[in-house]
Amino acid sequence: MTDKELKTLDDVNNFKVDEGRDLFSATHEEIEIGATTDIYFIRTKEILEKMNLEGTEIVAEIFAGGAGIVAGIDEALNLLKKKDVKVWALEEGSQVERKDVVMRIEGAYSDFGIFETAILGILASSSGWATAARECKQACGEIPMLCFGARHVHPAIAPVMERAALVGGADGASCILGAKLFGKKPSGTVPHALILTVGDTLEVAKAYDEFMPDDAARIILVDTFQDEAVEAVRLADALKENLDGIRLDTASERGGVTPGLVKEVRARLDQAGHNHVNIFVSGGLTPERIIELKSLGVNGFGVGSYISGAKAIDMTMDIKEINGKPIAKRGRIPGKTDSPNLKRVL
Repeated sequence: MTDKELKTLDDVNNFKVDEGRDLFSATHEEIEIGATTDIYFIRTKEILEKMNLEGTEIVAEIFAGGAGIVAGIDEALNLLKKKDVKVWALEEGSQVERKDVVMRIEGAYSDFGIFETAILGILASSSGWATAARECKQACGEIPMLCFGARHVHPAIAPVMERAALVGGADGASCILGAKLFGKKPSGTVPHALILTVGDTLEVAKAYDEFMPDDAARIILVDTFQDEAVEAVRLADALKENLDGIRLDTASERGGVTPGLVKEVRARLDQAGHNHVNIFVSGGLTPERIIELKSLGVNGFGVGSYISGAKAIDMTMDIKEINGKPIAKRGRIPGKTDSPNLKRVL
């Protein structure tokens, strides 16, 4: 392992992975030294230097391969801030259409080209997650929507994904690091594991009410042991005004959370005089399901796999000028693209 930026093929050959490494994800240091780049960028740098062209000034533009919400700008800039470059970019959370320029970089390509792979990957993945979150939030409207997707991705990128969801419009996130990176408190109450371990939903609800801080919402799962409607009324009868809400997360083996189930739970709570108890739904949600369920009185949604499994928005970097002269590969238009929404950021 080295803390020196990889600049030559010898550097790559001498780069060693620590034996006995427990986790295979790249560390911050490995990303920053270029260990996650494609090897051909190292070859490019070495060839340019041997041809005495390492100082060639270029203008590169990164454009989106599809429409969506841009995220990852801030993280990408952190890779460039120590380089002698000028950068223009869109703001995090901006809406883009296909082929819109997301970022423009001016400087010596041999200086920042090593980060092309990482920057494109950061922007592509984060923008895909942010876009999926925006679709869900638009379906929710004013109803709160939380991101519960951390369990569906590698832990190294879980906080990146949940932060991107917040950029896209999610109201909260369950991943501790993801939420804190965006300046929010992580959201969530208790899992089925606690209820199964204790053996009774009501006992867990009482313990949660007793032991958790006052600012922690009293929202309890009701699908673990008994009929959801029966369990919801049972908890509301016991906790009364202390119960903020119940969460429906019925297993797919039991049909999942259906419109009929939501209607029944809402009706039985109201009939028992518990109109104040909100209904929170999670499990396999999509924008279409959210729209279907929100009209039935659902007060909040937790979305996981729709966000975490979103397709990345491909990003491409093109060289558009070399030493002040417009240039481009065939099929692309030479010269800087007219992009009035770009702002100077570095």
